Amino acid sequence: MTPEPTARLWYVAYGSNLSASRFRHYLRGGRPPGSRRTYPGCRDRRDPERTAALVIAGRLYFTGSSATWGGGTAVLDPSAPGEVPAMAYLLRPGQLADVLAQEMGREPGTDLDLPALARDGRHRLGPGRYETVVRIGTLDGMPLLTLTAHRWDAAPLNRPSEAYLSTMATGLRQGHGWDSERIRSHLATIAGAQPPSRRATP
Repeated sequence: MTPEPTARLWYVAYGSNLSASRFRHYLRGGRPPGSRRTYPGCRDRRDPERTAALVIAGRLYFTGSSATWGGGTAVLDPSAPGEVPAMAYLLRPGQLADVLAQEMGREPGTDLDLPALARDGRHRLGPGRYETVVRIGTLDGMPLLTLTAHRWDAAPLNRPSEAYLSTMATGLRQGHGWDSERIRSHLATIAGAQPPSRRATP
């Protein structure tokens, strides 16, 4: 019998959770290196059934002020042109609900209507940076879901901390096999990565 497509769902990460070791703290709980936040973890603490390195459509930008990292964090605008390296983690529905809750700064433990979220394609759960669930496709017949917010050109940009960039770099190196030069080039071109230019004083 073919399993229901929402019996397992892919969570697609493009920021600090590019790093699989950091992402496991969402599952198992604890404080990742460089983070100011301790995560409670999921009710189901098992590892993802599978992981996959992907390239998804859209554009990244750094915005907001993270209490976890002390700078901006990466957000995806899936409607903008471009390509973004990502990591997908195959999770059970309860795990994904708890991961989404922690991304939104909420306590895990509340189940979501994930079939409806996957079917609708886009569902706003709140106003924050990671409170809009977007279906960006399927992989092996199972929905690819990620979190986002507003369009990149409507958001105030904010430079990320070095710890945040270092965690993204670790994920790109381990998950995608990128070398240091390619990683630096990619991170430097994300909107908000560079400090704002200063006008010369007369």
